[in-house]
Amino acid sequence: MTNDISKGLGSKLEFPTIFGAVLVVLNLIFTACATTPDTLYLMDVSKKLEAGVIIASDTDQIIAFEEFIQKLEKEKVIYVGESHTNAHHHQAQLQILKAIYNHDRFVAVGMEMFDHTYQHILDQWSFGDLDEQTFIEKTHWYANWRYDFALYRDILLFIKENRIKLIGLNIPFHIPAKIRVGGVDNLSASDRHFLPAKIDTTNSDHRAYVEKIFQQHHFRKKVNFDYFYQAQCAWEDGMAAAIGNHGDTGKIVVMIGKGHIVNKFGVPERAFKINPQPYSTVFLASVGSEAKLSYADFLWATPPPNNKKQ
Repeated sequence: MTNDISKGLGSKLEFPTIFGAVLVVLNLIFTACATTPDTLYLMDVSKKLEAGVIIASDTDQIIAFEEFIQKLEKEKVIYVGESHTNAHHHQAQLQILKAIYNHDRFVAVGMEMFDHTYQHILDQWSFGDLDEQTFIEKTHWYANWRYDFALYRDILLFIKENRIKLIGLNIPFHIPAKIRVGGVDNLSASDRHFLPAKIDTTNSDHRAYVEKIFQQHHFRKKVNFDYFYQAQCAWEDGMAAAIGNHGDTGKIVVMIGKGHIVNKFGVPERAFKINPQPYSTVFLASVGSEAKLSYADFLWATPPPNNKKQ
């Protein structure tokens, strides 16, 4: 989650606000010291990419979209990491989904934007049984996700028009906020019911990554980092479980905040431990920012957000 979520940081830190803060800082990290406003700078290889360029991390080579899709077609799980408020990122996600769907109709879409308790509503959408306004109301879109529905409309319409399975990845949005202030042990039994079977807090690299971001926030003196990290891991393990438990029935394209896939230790590696299916990660990054090849299997340079609100 990115910049717009920071509007709630001042006095009341709620999910997704508090966890959006992680990606707020990611955005600052990615955009600090950018060399030019019209290129994406790859720090580890001193290379600049113009908007529209895709690079494969394993070869450090720019590849055409067709070759990019051919590589993705070999995978069972395809993670496409976004900045939530950048419309260009959602256009890229839709472009990937359309290309994958054209080659393999047996594909599902997993979205961070919905928690799994809404799955019956998501099924109704995929079956074409709901109009847009009813869908927004029944999923409590503006209470849970809060971003402009228009950013995701084209993706969701494509899913509906083609009867594509839509999977809600998240745990209920209020639970990580409770973990942040009281830890997992103090959750009620009813809230614990929604947690994944295992919450892994043992990855030292991931912990250091999250702690570095945590230290850059003004709320750090009021928040116990151990609880904060428990909440982060519960959140990501919950999404990983939804992906891993999808099974071997077909491909799944995962649309998720890019902070959850960077270096793969957020969601991708956790899902792989549950179900070791071949996967690739695609990191969408705006020109005018910085990134590293190590962030993902593929990096796609996109235009920046197209208005100040984004």
